[in-house]
Amino acid sequence: MTPGVGITTVTYEGLSFVRRVLVWREQESSAIFGGAMSAKGLLGKIVPILLLVSSAKAQFGTYTVNDDSVTVGATFVSTQTVYNTGLSFNPQLHFGTPWSFAFNYSRLLKSKGVFGFRAELPVAFYRNMGLNLAAHGIPNDIGAVFLTPSVRVNIFQDEGVSPWVSVGGGYGRFWESSNEEFYGTNPGPTGTNTGVVQFGAGLDIWVWKHWGFRGEARDFYSGEPAVNVDTNRSRMHNYYVGAGVVHRF
Repeated sequence: MTPGVGITTVTYEGLSFVRRVLVWREQESSAIFGGAMSAKGLLGKIVPILLLVSSAKAQFGTYTVNDDSVTVGATFVSTQTVYNTGLSFNPQLHFGTPWSFAFNYSRLLKSKGVFGFRAELPVAFYRNMGLNLAAHGIPNDIGAVFLTPSVRVNIFQDEGVSPWVSVGGGYGRFWESSNEEFYGTNPGPTGTNTGVVQFGAGLDIWVWKHWGFRGEARDFYSGEPAVNVDTNRSRMHNYYVGAGVVHRF
């Protein structure tokens, strides 16, 4: 349903309903006082009015263009090889899997068949992703936040189960710990800005009126945080997987 169509239709039918009621009252008042109105005639007048009111109520009940969600999960970052450490081998930089959180707001732009096209704003963050390396010099941990305006396409958007895909891009920021992994103070930056590309997919299951469950997986493809070692990379994948609640209004 295109935003605005439902409201326009209900308004038009509402005005038509008022006109019909006025005409009905005028006609039936004279019939009642004249003693000529039958039960069959009364039923014939009431049924169309009830159907009209039911139709308007149904349109108001299903007309929702906004949704928001909160999910909880974890973020995964692949192990990276570190070069030029002075060791006899190239050690691996390992990333922890911290608890992570994601918030989302979306608004319906257009409907076409079973597809709903939405503008959305996914926001995801984590704190204290531990770092581990068999060499000295890296921060003890990192945190991050990603804000990526996106376009989302829902399939079977008006049904109880609706899968979706999303793509977009925006801003990310890493916070590097002020402490090194083993001892001492981190000599590198403690804040790094980056551009982010977002790809996502998920499933919404509506269980009660305007409330449901959401499962989602998103890849926030960002620049590298300042880890003070040579990984021979400029970008990395931050895979978020989470589940939570979704609300439409």
